[in-house]
Amino acid sequence: MSWKLKEKADKLLSYEKGTVYKNPGGRISIALIYPNTYSVGMSNLGFQGIYGMLNQMDTVVCERVFLPEKDDLAEYSRTGTELFSMESKRPVNRFDIAAFSVSFENDYPNIAAILRLANIPLRASDRTGLHPLVIMGGVCAFFNPEPVADFFDICFTGEAEEMLAEFLDLFMSSQDREYLLRNSMKTEGLYVPKFYSVSYDEAGMISSRHNAVGAPAFINKRILKDLSRSCITTAIITKETEFSGMYLIEAMRGCPWSCRFCMTGRIYRPVRKKDLGAITKEIETAQGLAERIGLIGPSLSDYPGIQKILGIPGTEFSITSLRASTNSAGLVRFMKGHRSISIAPEAGTERLRQVINKKITEDDIITTASLILAEGIETLRLYFMVGLPTETREDILGIAGLVKKVRENSSKGYITLSVSTFVPKPFTPFQWHPMEDLQEVRERLNLISRELRHVKGVKVFHDVPKYAGMQGLFSLGDRRIAGVLEKMRGSNDWIKAAAASGVSVEDILFRKKGFGEILPWDFIDAGISREHLWSEYEDALQKT
Repeated sequence: MSWKLKEKADKLLSYEKGTVYKNPGGRISIALIYPNTYSVGMSNLGFQGIYGMLNQMDTVVCERVFLPEKDDLAEYSRTGTELFSMESKRPVNRFDIAAFSVSFENDYPNIAAILRLANIPLRASDRTGLHPLVIMGGVCAFFNPEPVADFFDICFTGEAEEMLAEFLDLFMSSQDREYLLRNSMKTEGLYVPKFYSVSYDEAGMISSRHNAVGAPAFINKRILKDLSRSCITTAIITKETEFSGMYLIEAMRGCPWSCRFCMTGRIYRPVRKKDLGAITKEIETAQGLAERIGLIGPSLSDYPGIQKILGIPGTEFSITSLRASTNSAGLVRFMKGHRSISIAPEAGTERLRQVINKKITEDDIITTASLILAEGIETLRLYFMVGLPTETREDILGIAGLVKKVRENSSKGYITLSVSTFVPKPFTPFQWHPMEDLQEVRERLNLISRELRHVKGVKVFHDVPKYAGMQGLFSLGDRRIAGVLEKMRGSNDWIKAAAASGVSVEDILFRKKGFGEILPWDFIDAGISREHLWSEYEDALQKT
């Protein structure tokens, strides 16, 4: 093992409060893996919460593993060091279970990189009982695990609080791996990819799915009904994260607004809100551990007790964003002293906001923005998308026009635009809609930048359309994407890898799908009717 890599891990550990060290003897050993770097992974509340949840079990020892930084990859290669855990420095391939927590599709290539660094065969079919059981949880596992399904023995379709303890009981009682997998497929919410296969027609479209005897045709997504019972809390405080030294608290899960482009409002149904008493108790715990508390929830202005929480004395709260609405107006006064606050208009015109079901008006946006800037907030961040269904040049110019109106209304502070590319997502009304041509997306992004170039105090940042396309491929793809990921080794050239794998990017990304077409994720029952989503889609397209 490289002493440089060990020393770096120990340095990161020295900054932490809350790290758990356990004697592994007689316990199930779990390498909890986040397929990105330490600073990104440790900013993820779900990852932190699972770490804390597992280590509360006496029968389990859980240690963390992350994707090495770029500079460290060369050291791994030079020294032949196998990827190891933070706490004990044990190689990942010596754990009983390698558990991936996957939140973002563009981390899929990192899954392959981590398995290679750990000397674990990529495909489950190439592994034996001598290798760790490789499992996947996180939001990517319960909206469309198919692009990486061949890499995993088991995928957790739903929220971990409902499933993890039940699975570990099954793991301990299993005499061998085959017994474990066969009993897992009978457990609601557990998806065992090896018991399923897919057939394609001559055009390369999915013609049918096949399930082995005893395997359910549909996997039911499982959820925690009472969020106040959730054990997902911040386990470790450290300065070496994107939210340096902050204690994160989840106030609500799911969003009541159901924007048509957004998965959060669909796959986290029903919306659940943590009791005010439970949040207050968490805040009391956090006050002794961290200087700042970050409240997590997609629409916190809709949480009934949000003003009471923000009014707790002696505590600095951070909220990721505010909805442009009258509810948010009452929260702005609590934000005084914050360096930045975000709101997400998403589209530049009333028509396009109706298409995506955003349910906010231009007046809502301008009023909320003015209130934020009037409080002396240094930076107002505005989130928009380009490439939305039915979008026109007028809609793009509407983004610039709306920003100019906000600027004219207040000369205080800075305005930063974050413009992303629309990516169709499973279980949304737009799952059938094609992505916009990436060259056209670039031109639209450039148009926004040109229109705002000389507006004082305004900056424009946008994503790279090529990587938005990669996200789309991984979001909408099927099992053939595993071959693409294998060929992407050491490269982000997904287009070249797709061509080499015989995968049609055109068919997956830029083709409108029909209602009767079999989509890769159709085997998941997420509690949303296909007919309802199609009706929403048709309604959106009529708002031209």
